[in-house]
Amino acid sequence: MRTSTFTRPLAVVVAAVALTAGALPGSAAPPGPAGAGADVDGGASVDGRGGPGGPGRGGPGHGRPPAKVPVAVGTGGAVSTVDPDATRVGLDVLRRGGNAVDAAVAAAATLGVTEPYSAGIGGGGFFVVYDAASRTVQTIDGRETAPAAMGPDAFVEDGVAIPFEEAVASGLSVGVPGTPATWQAALDTWGTLSLRDALAGATRVAEKGFVVDQTFADQTEANADRFADFPSTAALFLPRGAVPRVGSVLRNPDLARTYRLLARQGVDALYAGPLAQEIIDTVQAPPVAPGSTRVVRPGLLETSDLAAYDVVPREPTHVTYRGLDVYGMAPPSSGGSTVGEALNILETVDVGTLDETQALHHYVEAASLAFADRNRWVGDPAFVDVPLAELLSDGFAAERACLIDPAAALPKPVTPGSPDGTYEPCAPGDDPGSEAPEGTSTTHLTTADRWGNVVAYTLTIESTGGSGIVVPGRGFLLNNELTDFTFTDETQDGVEPNLPGPGKRPRSSMAPTIVLQDGRPLLALGSPGGSTIITTVLQTLVNRIDLGMPLDEAVAAPRATPRNGPSIQAEPGFPRTGLEALGHVFADTPEIGAATAIELLDRGKLLSVAEPERRGGGSAGVVHPRR
Repeated sequence: MRTSTFTRPLAVVVAAVALTAGALPGSAAPPGPAGAGADVDGGASVDGRGGPGGPGRGGPGHGRPPAKVPVAVGTGGAVSTVDPDATRVGLDVLRRGGNAVDAAVAAAATLGVTEPYSAGIGGGGFFVVYDAASRTVQTIDGRETAPAAMGPDAFVEDGVAIPFEEAVASGLSVGVPGTPATWQAALDTWGTLSLRDALAGATRVAEKGFVVDQTFADQTEANADRFADFPSTAALFLPRGAVPRVGSVLRNPDLARTYRLLARQGVDALYAGPLAQEIIDTVQAPPVAPGSTRVVRPGLLETSDLAAYDVVPREPTHVTYRGLDVYGMAPPSSGGSTVGEALNILETVDVGTLDETQALHHYVEAASLAFADRNRWVGDPAFVDVPLAELLSDGFAAERACLIDPAAALPKPVTPGSPDGTYEPCAPGDDPGSEAPEGTSTTHLTTADRWGNVVAYTLTIESTGGSGIVVPGRGFLLNNELTDFTFTDETQDGVEPNLPGPGKRPRSSMAPTIVLQDGRPLLALGSPGGSTIITTVLQTLVNRIDLGMPLDEAVAAPRATPRNGPSIQAEPGFPRTGLEALGHVFADTPEIGAATAIELLDRGKLLSVAEPERRGGGSAGVVHPRR
């Protein structure tokens, strides 16, 4: 591997002193957020008069969403999420002595209130952390699991796959949630707060409410017909039968009570306690509105499936790129392996010296090749043999990179390679794999603290609104994560790695990523967006590392998502003319992903970055803002 060409842009340079990586705070837990553990009754679901909104959402007497700040620079810690309340709650934890892990859990719990169509305790995710005490990157696999009764033909009827939308809005799509267990495991392993204290800020937001913004209203409108078919969902998100208007205050007292239950009894309440039975009852007999014509299939989950669930600590994926160490999430996520393979392919050329067309051409082709290999080889490693070491090897990358022609686009789709340890120049491809449809409504948050701990955490309930089913009286949506499985085997050799199976975790594209320079954290980033997560993270890394863009520009730059299809979805403004001359075909899409990121600057400074416009814009913050 070549020496790093990474340089910090003058726009964000201070002195060349890296953030000191010290130990986590001592064993004595610091004070929790103000009012931790308080039990305050919630009010009505919606106050259209702009009543007592949560702090950071307009506040008392205001009926408008707050402005979102996409870039912040300062010290003492940083949080970046898609939502002002979540960022504020995370920063409050940091100010009161909590660390990056505490802040990540607190912010994630708040997103379960304010971004309920993307995240919540009914879903799962992947948690990547740089632990300053051990100076290592570690991960938690909190992916949902299929019930023990689920076989490979679970989504097949009369020999054909059932309609995808019919599979989504059903009990059949619901996997065992992994998010609550992820929070507890993260706090137990690296945190300093109790779960009770970590949930306190989110509980207050659920009780007091948040001001509905345009993105939330639009997402509700897009799901209104589906939500109306489930009375428990309609009561929460369609109060009085209508989409909440922008500027109204949405409260969720049921979720506040659920958070208080978890605060008192721990996450066992969800996996083995009273909440477990309520989830199973909802999955097995979804509460469908009288007169609804929607086909809603019952699910296969049993209480024994919830009781058997556990998160899995996994070794992160790791590649070196331009002298930097890039860590990501291992299978069943395909994020770390696909981003890593694409970076290895790109490192065979000096992208930073290429003109714009050639730099983007190599990005497109590297991503396409890596996606072909992802679809063919990646699944749950407990069920399929994932050749991860070979997928991330330099030999395999060289064999794949040899196929890239600077003068012409590869015919799409390209076929996957054979990561078998024996590599030849430009070796022919293998039988293709297949890709399941994957929901884009995930969320990502990034945190850092003054001790040098850093978290990249991507969590989801899958489609926007998940299964569409709220657990009655509990205030949260259940996931439709099992539709991430491939419904039927389309491979020629009958070895599809992502078919459903008992206890199996569906393949994911979530790609929480942490980059180290000389053993210390440099960048942390991630994004929602289904399979476009991979290309969003990859393109942001190329923008920042190879093309020298400041991090905020690297995140904001127009995106394209090459995923080995016949055309490349691209945002307005993405440079196409030169690439079209090489044979690349593009399709328009309004936006791709919604990244958050943090860069560790000099003298302990942190650059916190969120989207300026995508998905309504994000919210970046630091504990002590400085110029």
